[in-house]
Amino acid sequence: MKKKSLIVLALLIPSLVKADDDLKSSMFNPEYTAVTSQSIAPDARGGSLGDTGAATDADVNSQYWNVAKYPFCISRAGVALSYTPWLRSLVNDIYLGYLAGYYRLGEYAALSASLRYFSLGEVFMSSSDNMSINPYEMSLDVGASMMLSEKFSLGVAVRWIYSDLTYDYTSDTSPGSAFAADLGFYYQSYPRIGSRECQLGLGLCFSNIGSKIRFGGVDYSEFIPANLRLGASLTIPIDEYNKIMLTADANKYLVPTIPQQEDGEADADYQARLQEYREMSSITGIFKSFTDAPGGFSEELREIRLSGGAEYTYNDKFSIRAGYHHQDATKGNLKYFTVGAGFKMSVFALDVNYLIATTNTNPLDKTLRFSLSFDMDGIKDLFKR
Repeated sequence: MKKKSLIVLALLIPSLVKADDDLKSSMFNPEYTAVTSQSIAPDARGGSLGDTGAATDADVNSQYWNVAKYPFCISRAGVALSYTPWLRSLVNDIYLGYLAGYYRLGEYAALSASLRYFSLGEVFMSSSDNMSINPYEMSLDVGASMMLSEKFSLGVAVRWIYSDLTYDYTSDTSPGSAFAADLGFYYQSYPRIGSRECQLGLGLCFSNIGSKIRFGGVDYSEFIPANLRLGASLTIPIDEYNKIMLTADANKYLVPTIPQQEDGEADADYQARLQEYREMSSITGIFKSFTDAPGGFSEELREIRLSGGAEYTYNDKFSIRAGYHHQDATKGNLKYFTVGAGFKMSVFALDVNYLIATTNTNPLDKTLRFSLSFDMDGIKDLFKR
């Protein structure tokens, strides 16, 4: 019963989703990782833009997208709370909660932190004795970022990851933990396009670079979802009150592809290759992730996930957003449109996001995501009145 429960939980994780029925199983070859809840976009604004954020203008949720953006925040400090339902069409107690905040040190540096909690709800282990467990995954990270010039910044974050999908803390089943780090770079300038002064953003972020994670009951460690994110954004003012932002991101997991048994390959030879994969260090896996796809360079390109979005803002108070995310059918087949809106006051901002999947593999299909953020400068000014 114990193993069966773990399998059921694993099937809830998006990295294990099945491809469309007409897709041959031999072609379906995604990158597998543990704690894939780390890959869920936590906030409604980034989610509304097709899951982009490496180079969008800085906000309180930059910790997930690119920690280097914080020194470019206008406000001195901010806090945000986000809620994302998961598999809402099937259950009502699986969700992702996310708390993020930052504090700027002077004009050129910032400290930041975030807490992520992914609850898999209540899972019944046995109908006879009504026994249940509440598995979850969580992470806590802190970051520091600094402007190296008026246009360029660097940020670093360190993260502790914990995954508890069991109920019996023995040698057979026990939680796993890992440590990781993010490294981000951000460039912001104001080029002129015609008569308009626009804002250009470029971002690069390496996330979850660190140790592997091991759970009780297995004699090998698993890769965590190390990721490379590259993005660009362009904000174009229409007039004094109206502006449009266009943004796009490209993502690639920095984990090796799990070996597949080839036709005619002896079981012993395959097990040897599989053992080599399991014993591979996370750093070796990062470099190998660029060259190990069985289909060669063309398959490496299919591992890149593309997303883009647009945001219209009126008077820096009201925004509407839309985006699209594309993942190759052989690498997970997550393809979806996103829409959303945001309303900002001097003290708080509320953002909502709705996802419309174009395939049947997305746990967030027809799901509303919410983010509520608070501007500490606005709160401080409110009490001065």
